[in-house]
Amino acid sequence: MNSAQNPALAPDGRAPATAPAPDADSSTAFKVLGAISVAHMMNDMIQSILLAIYPMLKGSFGLSFAQIGLITLVYQLAASLLQPFIGFYTDRNPKPYSLPVGMGFTLVGLLTLSLAPSFGWLLLAAVLVGTGSSVFHPESSRVARMASGGRHGLAQSLFQVGGNVGSALGPLLAALFIIPHGQGSVAWFSLAALFGMVVLVGIGRWYGRNRERLKPRARRAGAAAGHGLSRGQVLGALAVLGVLVFSKYFYLASLNSYFTFYLIGRFGLTVQQAQIYLFIFLAAVAVGTVVGGPVGDRVGRKIVIWVSILGVAPFTLLLPHADLFWTGVLAVIIGVVLASAFSAIVVYAQELVPGKVGMIAGLFFGFAFGMGGVGAAALGKLADATSIAYVYQVCAYLPLLGIVAALLPDVERRRA
Repeated sequence: MNSAQNPALAPDGRAPATAPAPDADSSTAFKVLGAISVAHMMNDMIQSILLAIYPMLKGSFGLSFAQIGLITLVYQLAASLLQPFIGFYTDRNPKPYSLPVGMGFTLVGLLTLSLAPSFGWLLLAAVLVGTGSSVFHPESSRVARMASGGRHGLAQSLFQVGGNVGSALGPLLAALFIIPHGQGSVAWFSLAALFGMVVLVGIGRWYGRNRERLKPRARRAGAAAGHGLSRGQVLGALAVLGVLVFSKYFYLASLNSYFTFYLIGRFGLTVQQAQIYLFIFLAAVAVGTVVGGPVGDRVGRKIVIWVSILGVAPFTLLLPHADLFWTGVLAVIIGVVLASAFSAIVVYAQELVPGKVGMIAGLFFGFAFGMGGVGAAALGKLADATSIAYVYQVCAYLPLLGIVAALLPDVERRRA
């Protein structure tokens, strides 16, 4: 029998070498990343609607700035306190179908918001929406890492940009549909939550079939972290990252919760016009998120963290003194530069503590949301006591805390 008669033989009559089986971990699952990004967009769009209709709620319920800050606080606390515990639990006991359950909490919160007759019901709606976020983020961040194929910064950016796009769309949709038609029109956005649940059921199926994508990585990482840092050095680095997250999200709280009030009070804009500016800022945040992860993969996450937080300080210091045109320009620059940090921070922390993907994601998403909530409440009190303009003058100095990024160890170089 010759090789022509037996295609299993090479032309020289010998059996060809068997091609190596592809590693399940080696390819980036872009369809899954796209799906989880879309689900993140639905989740955060719904959450941002709550923030976007603050001027309407303030007028309808006669709320003070302190009460506005309290709504943000209870929402952010619900969105933050549970996340590390959920992440810690699901690191040991993965729950693929917890994702649509989390979106279900968000759906109920949205319907409660549309029907809320009093301030107390607004707080309950905020808690439900925040709880949905607590369930969603740790497991969805794990899915992004599972689907990354080793390109962790890119995967984290693609996942997070969905949330940023959703956050940007919320104010725009609120300006177009909710502000003109009133509180009851919020219920129409429950369709987005239902769509998100359908997408998340499909992701849950993929997650259940592909758990092995993460398990081998966790075992190898658990055997040897590779960076050679002591426990004390790791805890110190996590503390530095906590300071950076505090500065970033305390400042962002001033823009997410009060930027529309600032524009209305200082420049005399209508609610709809102010919402357009908020949309532009949040769109810039989405762009910055896309940029941060891949750049961190290429040049190093410590550099991205350093430049993103400390580098935005000159622009935040200028913002309180700018006219309307330059306020818009500076808001775009601040959004792009400041947003590029978070993907790098999360992946950097996951490399500091390998094998604890869900716990670290929950810890940092939770801490970020918590700082946003505390910041909103504190700044609301400050605004009532002084003015919104004074709040922006004080917050302008927060990014200077980025100087502590110099204390971070160079994890990528040590692993190399």
